[in-house]
Amino acid sequence: MEIGKSLFNFELEGTDGKMYDKYTFADRTALVLIVTCNHCPYARAYWHRLIKLYNQFEEDNLMILAINANDTAQYPADSFENMKKMSAELKLPFPYLYDEDQRVATKLGATRTPEAFVFNSKRKLVYKGAIDDNWESEHMVMQVYLEDAIEDTLDGMEPDYPEITAVGCSVKWKK
Repeated sequence: MEIGKSLFNFELEGTDGKMYDKYTFADRTALVLIVTCNHCPYARAYWHRLIKLYNQFEEDNLMILAINANDTAQYPADSFENMKKMSAELKLPFPYLYDEDQRVATKLGATRTPEAFVFNSKRKLVYKGAIDDNWESEHMVMQVYLEDAIEDTLDGMEPDYPEITAVGCSVKWKK
């Protein structure tokens, strides 16, 4: 998906049993979609950072939606049941959605887990890519790409760096 393009409609089930679409959080100034999963070490390393980001900006009108699109036949650890377990274990404060048919990840152009997509209040894509510059150690992070993009978006500005290549496991596409 190209920067500046509008978010398409979608409908996905969350681990909480609710259905979510592009209009569910229409009142939020910024909407962040994170294509992620359960099994990937890169994705696992970022869960707590995403929770911190959500808690930091939720009062500023941010919503994060985590989305798992991986092929569960190849990677059973990413099954919807295991997503529910992980969501409960982590006490996720934001929805974790199952993209079983992989349509959302495909339309986003996701290639990695995790990969962030930031949409402004008009639901135009303003940032896509990496969360930060060090998946292995939160304490060694020098560039907080996603945090900066969120701050800019909440302030009504466009991020200085609208696209930073995501680092992570490949999205596990169905064959």
